[in-house]
Amino acid sequence: MTLPYGPGKGHSPVLMRKKKWLSTIALSVVLFLLMGPPVRADFESRAEGAILLDFYTGNILYEKNASLARPPASITKLMTLLLAFEALNEGLVTYDTLLTVSEEAWRKSGSQMFLEIGQEVSFRDLITGISVVSANDACVVVAEHLTGSEGVFVGAMNEKAAEIGLKHTTFKNATGLPAEGHVMSPLDIAILSRHLLTKYPQVLEFESQREFTFNGIKQYNRNPLIARYEGADGLKTGWTEEAGFCLAATAQREGLRLIGVVLNTPSERARLTAAVELLDYGFANFRLYEIPAGEIIEDVPVPNGRILSVPLKTASPLALTVARNRIMELEQEVMVADNVRAPIKTGEALGRLQIKLGGQVLAETELVAAEDVARANILVRIFRWLLSLVKIKPA
Repeated sequence: MTLPYGPGKGHSPVLMRKKKWLSTIALSVVLFLLMGPPVRADFESRAEGAILLDFYTGNILYEKNASLARPPASITKLMTLLLAFEALNEGLVTYDTLLTVSEEAWRKSGSQMFLEIGQEVSFRDLITGISVVSANDACVVVAEHLTGSEGVFVGAMNEKAAEIGLKHTTFKNATGLPAEGHVMSPLDIAILSRHLLTKYPQVLEFESQREFTFNGIKQYNRNPLIARYEGADGLKTGWTEEAGFCLAATAQREGLRLIGVVLNTPSERARLTAAVELLDYGFANFRLYEIPAGEIIEDVPVPNGRILSVPLKTASPLALTVARNRIMELEQEVMVADNVRAPIKTGEALGRLQIKLGGQVLAETELVAAEDVARANILVRIFRWLLSLVKIKPA
């Protein structure tokens, strides 16, 4: 492993120690409380296709027919929202930009926010309509404004799908209305959801709204988990006859955020039950384990330093999701530079921390100097050398 050590210092990586993860953060009593009952091995989602993803690591915690492409219905709108937020981020529009409703948008069937031909609507209201009431008419207005037509916008949707690694996805429209060949897999929906939440977490401010009133018409959030399931704050429902009842859901508890997808359930009740069972399985059996940035991990000797060692701290936070019954198997592996020499600057990379489970690296970060270490003057170094000759260790 090559570490980015300072030039000309001759540092080289060497394994210092490998130990079970019982560090300053993880007290044994905490581990005992986290262990709980064993992870269920017999869980089976009642949805035709399902996946449960850990948002922070991207690890798959459960899957069923996860790569099988199916009609996704209005879950399609997650990609429409992604492109809309990208346009906001790039300054192509603002939340206050007014968009004009075309006849094509007005004619869209299915769920709507009941736009009128020629009406000027703010980008914020359109995003809200798409997020809360799954408005097909709003999708077309956004698509036409950003690219000139829904057809061109669909091309951008497919380009973005390829860019972020969706392998079982083909879009034919911006709404998810039935169209031959318009498909997504549960895995792709989960990847898209995670990408959207990572890049634009503000989408949850829209997705979690319980209701939306436009043109004097009050409509309620179509996501059955909102205000009913602890920690739920998104994402998107869907239904057509060919797709069945679908849901891409996300919820957060005790720092752990899960993304669950269920496709092709037979009813609204079955969709709700399948989504709740999937998320319950995740929260009951997995835990988020975190190490904050700046956590002191190791002291490294600095023989020629004004002080004889330098503490190493984590350069960035670590977050990993672990099955509750395997927390005690976590191992910490610290690799530090051999023969570290002063001067050392705060933040200088001197090692690496890896968290492993069963030999597999789950997370890692650089270890950097937590403070400056100046070089000892010549008299101090001579004195230390003389002490070493008589095997007296300096204080």
